[in-house]
Amino acid sequence: MEPRTRRAGRPPQDASHRLERAHRILDTAADLILRWGYDKTTIEDIARRAGVAKGTIYLHWRTREELFAALLRRERVEMLSQVRLRVEEGAGTLRDLLRLLASELLRRPLMRASLLGDSEVLGKLTRLKRDRAATADLPAGFEGYLGALLRLGALRTDLSPTEHMTTLASVLYGFLLVPPMLPAGYGLPDERLAELLADVGSRAVEPGGPIPAAGARAVPRATLEFVDFAVETAQRKLRASLGTEENAT
Repeated sequence: MEPRTRRAGRPPQDASHRLERAHRILDTAADLILRWGYDKTTIEDIARRAGVAKGTIYLHWRTREELFAALLRRERVEMLSQVRLRVEEGAGTLRDLLRLLASELLRRPLMRASLLGDSEVLGKLTRLKRDRAATADLPAGFEGYLGALLRLGALRTDLSPTEHMTTLASVLYGFLLVPPMLPAGYGLPDERLAELLADVGSRAVEPGGPIPAAGARAVPRATLEFVDFAVETAQRKLRASLGTEENAT
């Protein structure tokens, strides 16, 4: 019997090889997009630098937009995984979480460009970013996490859930958008910027008085549960982009 041949248009059946190749392509795409911008980075450029045929890339992603989406999903998984490690070590308050998220965003150029709709990096994708709600870039489950903090007495009760979300999203975007607009000499190190963002954000939504003892003890657990959910959701979406899981939404 003659050996079975692979159906045209399908990637190799060796899952580990396929996954390694996908990550190699994404590594190359990240380097080129940060260097040249999305509009100037072609599939041909990525294929040549990654050492694969142009058609090979299309076996993984149908369009350049899908490839870029996979790249951002991978960045999000890496960012949230780092945040989870720190939360697990004991950084479990809302202020801790805001500082960790801000710090990771600031040190990841692609995530930062995506959040802010940076036209130099995103090019024509900027318009799509502007069409999205600001809170769409907050990790999955963040609104539910704020609800848990509210029930634990760790958030102001005079603000609605929408007002809590709007306040924190505005603080996040403001701290990331404003620094480049300031005169020379007003720049701050990223870590200090993340600390200030966390301080302002937590002061804006946390109650003025002490949190009930039981609530204070439960906050770290609620924070870890939220981060676990956010990481799992991000991983599922990445697996879908890499062809290792179907029907992620």
